[in-house]
Amino acid sequence: MKYATKKDFKKANMFGTGIPNFMLSKVFIGKSYLKPVVMPGKGGLFLANVTFEPGCRNHWHIHHAESGGGQILVCTAGEGLYQEEGKSPVELKEGSVVYIAPEVNHWHGAKSDSWFSHITVEVPGKKCRNEWVGPVNDEQYAKANEAIHNI
Repeated sequence: MKYATKKDFKKANMFGTGIPNFMLSKVFIGKSYLKPVVMPGKGGLFLANVTFEPGCRNHWHIHHAESGGGQILVCTAGEGLYQEEGKSPVELKEGSVVYIAPEVNHWHGAKSDSWFSHITVEVPGKKCRNEWVGPVNDEQYAKANEAIHNI
C-alpha cells in the first residue's frame, strides 16, 4: 500500500521509523531512518528496520563474502523498488521478501510516491563486507519507477 504522508505511514510501520540514518547517509539519496530490531552481538544476526522517505534509495552496492553472506529484505510497510545490475526493477510491497546473493550489484529504496520500510537481514558468512559502488542517478531511478508503473 502506498503512503504519501509520513503521518499515514507511521501507523502502518509496525517496527517503528527509528532515528535518522546518519551513519550511512553518504550512500543514500534522500533521507533514511534506522530502527534496530536485533542489536549486533545479540543472537548472531543483525536485523534492522530501514525506512526510506519517498524518492530515497541507497547506492548500488555488493555484499561480498568468501562463503555464506548476502542479504535478505523483508518488506514491512509501504512500496519500494529493488534492482540488480542488468535486470529489470522489482516492485516491493508489504510482505515481499528478497534474497540477495553475495556478489550481486544492486540497490533498493522507496518508490517516488511512497514511504517504504524493510527489515534488513545481513546473512552470516566468512569475510563479509559491503562495497558501495556508486549512486543510482536520477535517470536510472526515474526509469525504474516508470518500469514498475507500466507493468
